[in-house]
Amino acid sequence: MRLVATEYLTLDGVFEEPGRWSGPWFDEEAGQFKFAEIRASDALLLGRRTYEGFAAAWPTMQGTGEFGEKMNTMPKYVVTSTLDNLEWTESRHIKGNVADEIRKLKQQPGQDLLLSGSAQLFNAMMKENLIDLYRFMVHPVALGAGKKLFTEEIKRNLEPTEVKRFKKGIVVLEYVPAN
Repeated sequence: MRLVATEYLTLDGVFEEPGRWSGPWFDEEAGQFKFAEIRASDALLLGRRTYEGFAAAWPTMQGTGEFGEKMNTMPKYVVTSTLDNLEWTESRHIKGNVADEIRKLKQQPGQDLLLSGSAQLFNAMMKENLIDLYRFMVHPVALGAGKKLFTEEIKRNLEPTEVKRFKKGIVVLEYVPAN
C-alpha cells in the first residue's frame, strides 16, 4: 500500500477550509478526478480535525452516490490523542508511535492509503519521508491569509511526475520524493 497525500491548495499555499473557497472551480471534471482517486484507495488516513469534519458531513450527505458510499464504508485510520470514540463507520485509532504504525499499514497489500487535509499529520509523514506520492490540487485563487500546509522546519526535495490542468483552472501537480 502506498501513502498518497492529496491536498487542495490556493496559489499562496493556503489549505485551510477548502469548502469555503474551492467551490467555483470544482466541476464534473474535478469530481471525476476525485472519484478515480477514491476508487484507487483502500483506506483513508486522517488527523483529528479532518476526521471530525468528514465524520460530521459524509454519513448524512445526500446525493453522493458511489463516492459517498465508498467514503462511508472504507477503513479510516485516525491519528488522535483526544478522541476516544470514533463513530464514523470503519474508523480506527492509530495510537503509539504513529510513524511506525503507518509503516506497518504501508507494508500491507492493496491500493492507496489516502491522506487528506490534516496538516500536522501531513508534515509529520513528510518529515519521516513516508509519503510516496504528493498530489496538490492548486486552485486559481490567492486568499492572502489562512493556514498554510507546509511547516517551515521541513525541507524535502520532490520530483515532478504529473501535471493536469482542468478547464476551470485547477492544476493538479504530482510529485514523488527525490532521491
